[in-house]
Parts: sequence; C-alpha cells; structure tokens
Amino acid sequence: MTLSLYGFNASNYYNKSKLALLEAGADFTEHQVFPSAIDRSSSPLGKAPYLVTPHGPLSESQVIVEYVAQTHPAAKLYPSDPFEAAKVRELCAYLDTYLELVARRLYAEALFGGKVSDGLKEMTRKELVNNVKAFRQLAKFSPFVAGDNFSAADISAYTHLPMVRTVGKRIYGEELFGDFDLKNYLAMLTARPAFAKTAADAAAGIADFMAYVQVANRPPSTPAAA
Repeated sequence: MTLSLYGFNASNYYNKSKLALLEAGADFTEHQVFPSAIDRSSSPLGKAPYLVTPHGPLSESQVIVEYVAQTHPAAKLYPSDPFEAAKVRELCAYLDTYLELVARRLYAEALFGGKVSDGLKEMTRKELVNNVKAFRQLAKFSPFVAGDNFSAADISAYTHLPMVRTVGKRIYGEELFGDFDLKNYLAMLTARPAFAKTAADAAAGIADFMAYVQVANRPPSTPAAA
C-alpha cells in the first residue's frame, strides 16, 4: 500500500508525520508542496502536511500519526494498554497545542528576524512558563518522554521542543525547560535512523522554504501546517 506525503521538510508538522511513517517502515513517497500550491480537495484549510492513501486523503499531522499507528501496529507507536496509550496521546496534545502552537506566535521574531509586539511577548511567556511546567509534570523522560519505550510522544517532542526552546532563548534569554537536558534527549532520538534522515532532510529543505517565502512575499512565521 503506497502512501503519498505532501508538504515541505522545513515544517515540524510535516516532519512529525514523516517520522511516524519512517518509524513504521511504511511504503510512502514524498512530494514537496508549499502552502500556495496545496490541493484543497485533500487539505481543505490549505495546510501541510497531508497524506494521500488508497482510501482518500488525510490532513492534520496527529490524524496522520494515528492512521499510521493503526495501519502499522508492529511499529508500536502507542502502547497496547489503553490507559498508557491515552497517556501518550495526552503528551502529544500538550506538545502540539500548549507548547508549539503557543510558541509559534513568536516565530516571526525568533526565527526570521521580524518583530512582534511586547504585549504578545509578555502574554506568550506567561503561557509558556505555565504550560512547560504542566508538560514536565506529565513527561517521564526515562529515557523516553512517556517512559521506558519509544512512542508517538517522542515524535512530537523531537519536532516541537527545539522550537519552543529557541523561542525561550532568543526572545526571553531564558531556558524555559530549566535544568532538563534536552540536548542529550534529542541526541538519543537522532541516533535512530528515521530521525537522522528527517533531521538531514529538514536542514536541506530550509533553502527551498526561504526561497518560497521570498517569491511569495509572505511572512514565514506562520507556515500553513498542522
């Protein structure tokens, strides 16, 4: 069953979907597409990534991860125990909604040299400090984010935590994660072949994304991704 993943390697949400597919050993092809060229019949909100399956298209990265997990159960992206699986989903929700999407408000300044208002910075810092504290209360990192075994939560953590940390360092001059050794956690994951490939492809894709931004003359802070 061949799958087709559409989006761009500079997107953390694209990489979240890609990591799930690679970890599962799925048969899939990649197709670079930027927001202005997204097929709205496959992704009605014009977001990347989206996955075209033999049964039809799927949009939203977490939906794609769930689909991959169900169609490739041997990958064990979620524990077999219902409660433990729910705890992994809880961590994914915190990472996506309460960390990355909050930090995303400041990407224009943190990543692309733009400016955001002081009021937005102040509001976002309060939320991030509170949300990071809540996330760390749930996360185990022993050594994986949900406990002893790799899971879908590590995919979300790998793609989102560096972005949140960058916002903290560049906007506030703070280490939002306190004394947590994020560097070694990320290095542990990058040792996995799927993560090493995705990291290399993401680095290589930055130039294409920035070229698209310049041609399209649109702010790079809010790429259509989910």
